[in-house]
Amino acid sequence: MVKRVSSDDLLFERRGVAGLITLNRPHALNAVSLSMVRELTRQLAEWETDPAVSRVIVASRDPRAFSAGGDLRALYDLGCAGRFDELLGYFREEYALNTRIKRYRKPYVALIDGIVMGGGVGISVHGSHRVAGDKFTFAMPEVGIGFFPDVGATWFLPRLPGRLGTYCALTGERLDAADAVAAGIATHRVPSPQFPQLIEALCRPDPVDASLAAYAQSPERGAAVARRSAIAALFKADQIEEVLGALDAEDAMQGPNAAFASVTAASMRTKSPTSLKLALAQMRRGATLDFAECMRTEFRIVSRVVGGHDFYEGVRAVIIDKDQAPHWQPAALAAVDTAEVERHFAPVARELELP
Repeated sequence: MVKRVSSDDLLFERRGVAGLITLNRPHALNAVSLSMVRELTRQLAEWETDPAVSRVIVASRDPRAFSAGGDLRALYDLGCAGRFDELLGYFREEYALNTRIKRYRKPYVALIDGIVMGGGVGISVHGSHRVAGDKFTFAMPEVGIGFFPDVGATWFLPRLPGRLGTYCALTGERLDAADAVAAGIATHRVPSPQFPQLIEALCRPDPVDASLAAYAQSPERGAAVARRSAIAALFKADQIEEVLGALDAEDAMQGPNAAFASVTAASMRTKSPTSLKLALAQMRRGATLDFAECMRTEFRIVSRVVGGHDFYEGVRAVIIDKDQAPHWQPAALAAVDTAEVERHFAPVARELELP
């Protein structure tokens, strides 16, 4: 028996032994709104205790994107209106949802094709199984909008091989399916045309791993993984100035990674200096924290970021006016005080509560 429950942006369906969630907000590339966070939370809680549902599948109806992130325009509007309690309420509920997915007691299979960024990463990468399709494109580009990699990035990025997570956090560069599987962001690689058949297989009572193995293929070697040794060496420092110095030195030596180093350094210098310093501090701290503490750390950071300048300026430049010319404050790395970075990690009066 098939049971369907639909909203404007999400489709919920009981199909066979599976609970199937379909992201259905194409006009916004499935950007995750507060109402979506709440609906997902309710449905996952219901299915977790439903003996007829043995696994959850999450997919998108839009071939362009699994989910391009969070609903940044809505968050921007709340902050500009001074409605900070509501703004932080979104992050409280989103981070609790990310944690629920991480701790979910049943297999949680995310079928990821197209763009997956920001908030979309939060509802996929913490699942037990992550399947990359042909158009899979992963990125955490938050430092380019005056924000920071959140939704659990403090946990999963430092745990990628080498310094690949640090590279992703500081550059916002995209990874394809091959890189994602090699790095562990995705667990399987399946051609996109086979997604419908894979969904049907996953809805049958066969073991999830067996169904995925029947469709998975060996990924090719991606560009980022091919540069794994160089990335590990160039992104090992604990200060942004030193990372940029290593990239500049590599460029000056005109070795095999000179062009990569030049482009990467130039890209980083367009990002928010404050965000760069926050993100690197995150990567180093997150490597030693458990998941819950990583999420609490992110809530502490966001509680300060939404009261600052760069997030609103970044969203204005990239999403609203689209002039791609943000004016960061401070505008230079040297002007970002160490004490100001540390302040973002300090406890808050009302800490994040997790399920």
